[in-house]
Amino acid sequence: MKKINITYWVFTGLLSVLMLFGSIPDINSDPEAVALFNHLGYPAYLLPFLGIAKLLGVVAILIPGFSRIKEWAYAGLTFDLTGAMYSTILVDGLTSDLIVFVIGYTVIAGSYVLYHKKLKDVLLNHTKKNDTGEVLEHKVN
Repeated sequence: MKKINITYWVFTGLLSVLMLFGSIPDINSDPEAVALFNHLGYPAYLLPFLGIAKLLGVVAILIPGFSRIKEWAYAGLTFDLTGAMYSTILVDGLTSDLIVFVIGYTVIAGSYVLYHKKLKDVLLNHTKKNDTGEVLEHKVN
């Protein structure tokens, strides 16, 4: 349980840092972010929206509980990364810069899989601790 918990927080921390570093320039419409968006063919007014969405996704993943919202946050961050990768490949082709996306997918998948392992362990340990032998019902958000 402890090993899963530590590994989960390592992956989730890396995911949070990766997404926060991407969201803050977007929210501020940083000139470099605007230039990248123009290069990819997107309007600059979309930047703050995507930045705030990423920021809210990170918050949702870091706050305990709210399992259903976490699922949506993981999906949203995956969609964001997939859209960015797709756009980059269409405009620039296959380049060595795509390693950033491989890293992004790895930390999202690691955090997501370990989140579910952590939930499963909590439920199993909660059920085992019941002395009466009766199965406890535990509602997951």
